[in-house]
Amino acid sequence: MPALTFDNAFVRDLPGDAESGPRRREVVGALHSAVEPTPVAQPRLVAHSPEVAAMLGLDEAWIASPAFAEVFAGNALLPGMQASAANYGGHQFGHWAGQLGDGRAISLGEAIGVDGRRLELQLKGAGPTPYSRGADGRAVMRSSIREFLCSEAMHHLGIPTTRALSLVATGEHVVRDMFYDGRPQAEPGAIVCRVAPSFVRFGSFELPSSRGDTALLARLVDFTIARDFPHLADVEADVTARRSRWFAEVCERTTVLVAHWMRVGFVHGVLNTDNLSILGLTIDYGPYGWIDAFDPDWTPNTTDRERRRYRFGQQPPIAYWNLSRLAQALAPLFDDVAPLQAGLAQFVATYEAQDARDTAAKLGLAECRDDDLERMQALRALLHAGEVDMTLFFRALGEIEPSDATPAHFVDACYDDARRASIEAPLADWLEAYAARRAEDPLDVSARRTLMRATNPRYVLRNWLAQEAIDRAAQGDESGIHDLLDVMRHPYDDQPGRERFAARRPEWARNRAGCSMLSCSS
Repeated sequence: MPALTFDNAFVRDLPGDAESGPRRREVVGALHSAVEPTPVAQPRLVAHSPEVAAMLGLDEAWIASPAFAEVFAGNALLPGMQASAANYGGHQFGHWAGQLGDGRAISLGEAIGVDGRRLELQLKGAGPTPYSRGADGRAVMRSSIREFLCSEAMHHLGIPTTRALSLVATGEHVVRDMFYDGRPQAEPGAIVCRVAPSFVRFGSFELPSSRGDTALLARLVDFTIARDFPHLADVEADVTARRSRWFAEVCERTTVLVAHWMRVGFVHGVLNTDNLSILGLTIDYGPYGWIDAFDPDWTPNTTDRERRRYRFGQQPPIAYWNLSRLAQALAPLFDDVAPLQAGLAQFVATYEAQDARDTAAKLGLAECRDDDLERMQALRALLHAGEVDMTLFFRALGEIEPSDATPAHFVDACYDDARRASIEAPLADWLEAYAARRAEDPLDVSARRTLMRATNPRYVLRNWLAQEAIDRAAQGDESGIHDLLDVMRHPYDDQPGRERFAARRPEWARNRAGCSMLSCSS
């Protein structure tokens, strides 16, 4: 048994629900409810992240034992664990939804990692909680594979994210109507143990504020600063100044996060306020996806297919809108809203700086000029018009000397011959102008290539790759999960022999469920 140490500050220092257990209910005046995972029939470890296990100091021999699967399926608790579900609200698709909470996630406690950092362990799919709203609190294998793989893939891309320790099969089936079309099916169940310093989200603050519980709101804010932003507690004695700096940092972290998503072509799919982390982490992997052919209007979420509120190109303004809802929730703690307005203004300034930095890096330039932003905008318009794969195009651009580049170098990144032909002439003009701009830049050939390779990944977790692993697992072959996990550990490196993982989306995946179409049940 591992010697994990737990310091469960959230349930110890913040008010909890007077009632325990999974009975569905409105929970007022409390930020969490005690509820234990519901045991499963035959827990079996499918995959785990050695890097996350090492952060926790877990021995690989114990991980391979049946005892590990028992714990991380929720059948047993280690000493020091305190199972609970968090209470929060949120705006969903632009509308206030009231109390939401952890409907299928149960926290096991806050472990102290080998480096002294706090790592909360949370089981997703561990059974009903007071916040399940009539659902069963379970998760299916297909969505669990996606969350497990993406958590680790995002980390290795250098994008702030929750992590995933383990993927455990439950030995039970879960009934799901994947597309809410009246055709439910029984699917294999699974549980992911996800790991983060904190799972507090914007909606955690919105709920007490919406109820006029200013005292509870203030308590949560000050707790969050003390536990998760201790550097602010150390430098600001004045409460208002400390809270102001905290909100500004939340804005900045959120900005950096969304800029990373835009850099690599990631679409979260359901950016409700309850799905944004107060730490600026990518959280709640549901109907996500990476754009293949560049399209700022693409969303992987079938629920959002009509309005496209959460489409790729809309992510920065949606993040700002969500921060505005957070500011609105925090306003009762401020005599003057100027600090909150300043934090929101910082979002705009930080995003502009991030966008400029990423534009320069993606194009292999030492700095970004105003005309480079225009250059990038023109390029994106061409990629969209020509149905060109974003990941493949930028990676190829970094491998070619600009003075030698022609549209022919990017044929393998195109999905439609007619659309490719339609942009051939303007793309040739763009490449010629880019070569002239590069000739003025101080970066030498080696530095340019290094910069572009470190910015433009070779491998991303494309939906069709994840779906292939899911399909194989359904047939009893789980090796595809391990193969993808291994490839995504080094997304910026060329990996000889693994070229198929960097290929463009095959035609069979263009309109395939799980590849182009996903739901919140996916």
